[in-house]
Amino acid sequence: MPADTNPAGDIFGGWVMAQMDLGGGLAASREAKGRVATVAVDAMTFKRPVKVGDEVSVWAELLAVGTTSLRYRVSAWRRRPDQAGHVKVTEAIFTFVALDAEGRKRPVRG
Repeated sequence: MPADTNPAGDIFGGWVMAQMDLGGGLAASREAKGRVATVAVDAMTFKRPVKVGDEVSVWAELLAVGTTSLRYRVSAWRRRPDQAGHVKVTEAIFTFVALDAEGRKRPVRG
């Protein structure tokens, strides 16, 4: 939406990062079979801008599972309304930790 843009009409990187955190968190929650929290974001690289009206898709690829943590490569892709293909706009490595009902770390599997 226009409120999420800079003066040049590009969507703020923080908005895109929030969508990536949501998508990666959903994947991590499924893998951990419960609640997770984001504990780190590494190597965020913005490659292309996202404009108002672009369709944004997020993909999460599981890279590693530790005792209490999961690492995902999360990428965001845009599709312009007048174009058929998707273009990668950014990617980063997200680390999530599995949490119990009290918000303490717990084993991912077990």
